[in-house]
Amino acid sequence: MSPKAADPSVRTALLEAAARQIATGGSGSLTLRRLVDEVGTSTMAVYTHFGGMQNLRQEVRREGFARLREHLESVTPTRNPLADLVRAGWEYYDNAVENPHLYRVMFLDHHEPADDTIGLDTFDRLVQLVARCVEGGQLAAGDPFDLAVQLWAALHGVVSLQLSGLLAPDLALEMVASSWRTLFLGFGAEPRTVTRALQAHPRRTPRAARDLGSGG
Repeated sequence: MSPKAADPSVRTALLEAAARQIATGGSGSLTLRRLVDEVGTSTMAVYTHFGGMQNLRQEVRREGFARLREHLESVTPTRNPLADLVRAGWEYYDNAVENPHLYRVMFLDHHEPADDTIGLDTFDRLVQLVARCVEGGQLAAGDPFDLAVQLWAALHGVVSLQLSGLLAPDLALEMVASSWRTLFLGFGAEPRTVTRALQAHPRRTPRAARDLGSGG
């Protein structure tokens, strides 16, 4: 008889439980026994799916960035690069509020230097989107990397405040759009161009954001 295939749903459950334990209690709160007790599986499952706890910790970050990557890849290029950039920003926001524990592990928890390359491609995607705006004349000439860092920092700051319960979802959405408008204008975009880009993807409060804001 062939051995029973590993259940992918158990793998996902382990990753999400590990992210929740790290996000709510810090890295030291994640232990093998606590993890398998929460998921309702055996210690062997951790070794079957990840080879051990250290690999599991890395896979939690990889899973978070995989979900972010999926969101960003849903943005198909149009003839309005700035609107595409706005859409990508909303996808980043949506991923954060849909996966708050993974987001905290990705960006707010201590990680080992060996993990530094995990998720770099998602930032490269942002740089490419900014570069299209510069090349298309919607943003003034500048280093796309520098502009992307400023946009990311603004969005990450608002997201982090919302996930910490310091900004209500509706206010966070307003602050995201407001910060983008300020930055885009500072980057040399025409006011009408900025307005069209923001109107192409108007503010909205996803269900995940509403639930997060109400403690659901």
